[in-house]
Amino acid sequence: MAWSTRQLAELAGTTVKAVRHYHELGLLDQPERAANGYKRYGVEHLVVLLRIRRLAGFGLSLAQIADMERTGEPPAEALRLLDAELAEAVERLRRIRAELAEILARRLPPELPAELAPVAGRLSHEDRSLALVMTRVYTPEAAEAYIDLLRDIEPHPVDEVFMNLPADADERARRGAAEQMLPLVRGVLADYPALDRSGLPPADAARTGEVVTAMMRVLCNPAQLDVLKRVGDRLAEEREPPRGTWPDTRPAGADSREEDEEPAP
Repeated sequence: MAWSTRQLAELAGTTVKAVRHYHELGLLDQPERAANGYKRYGVEHLVVLLRIRRLAGFGLSLAQIADMERTGEPPAEALRLLDAELAEAVERLRRIRAELAEILARRLPPELPAELAPVAGRLSHEDRSLALVMTRVYTPEAAEAYIDLLRDIEPHPVDEVFMNLPADADERARRGAAEQMLPLVRGVLADYPALDRSGLPPADAARTGEVVTAMMRVLCNPAQLDVLKRVGDRLAEEREPPRGTWPDTRPAGADSREEDEEPAP
C-alpha cells in the first residue's frame, strides 16, 4: 500500500506543509518515488508521522522529538519537566475556574480581584479602575494591603470634601482639604505600612510612579491633585529631617557642646 503526501497527511490528521517540514528537520525520511516522479509513502512513514504527532501533542518540542528518534529512548527528563508544567497549568486553570464561578455567582466586575467581592458593590467606576491599576503595579505585599484597605475602610467625611472639591478651588479650600486629609492618610499608613514607600517595586519605581501619576491625573481634577501633592509633601517632611540638619539623638538636657570641650573659665 502506498500513499501520496496529501493522503499521508490526511491519515495522520496533519497537513502537507507539516509533512514537508518534518522532512526538512530529518524527523521523517524521504520516501521512494514512483515512475511518474510522485512520492509514495508506506506504513513505516505513517507510523513515524503518528508518533511525531503524538509526542508533539504532549507538548514536546520538535527538537526533543528529534533527540528521541535519534537515540531511540524516551526523553525522561523532558517528560518529567513537561509533567510539572502541566501540573502548574492545571492548578492555574483550577484557580481561574474558581474565580469565574464566584464572579458569575455574585455578578462581580470581572476585572477586580476576587478578594474584593464583599465590597465590589460599593466601589465606584473610578475606584474599580484605580484598584485594577494599583493591584497590578504595587508589590505583592502592598497590593494585598491595598485590598485589605478597600475591604476595611469606612466612608469618612473627608472623602466627600475631597470628591466635591472643584477644579478651580482657591488656596484656602485646597489648604483646608489637605489639612483634613492629612490625619486620615497618616492613620492609613500606620495601619497598612506596606502602602508606604515600599509599595512601589524598587527596581521599577520610576515607571511605576509614572503609571500611578497618570492614573491620578485621569481620576482627579487639578485642585484635587494639588491637595494630594500637599499631603505627600507634608508626609515626606515628617519622615525626613530638613536638608542640612541631623536629628538630635542625645538625651534631653544634654549639653550642646562637644563632650571633650573644656568648660569656660
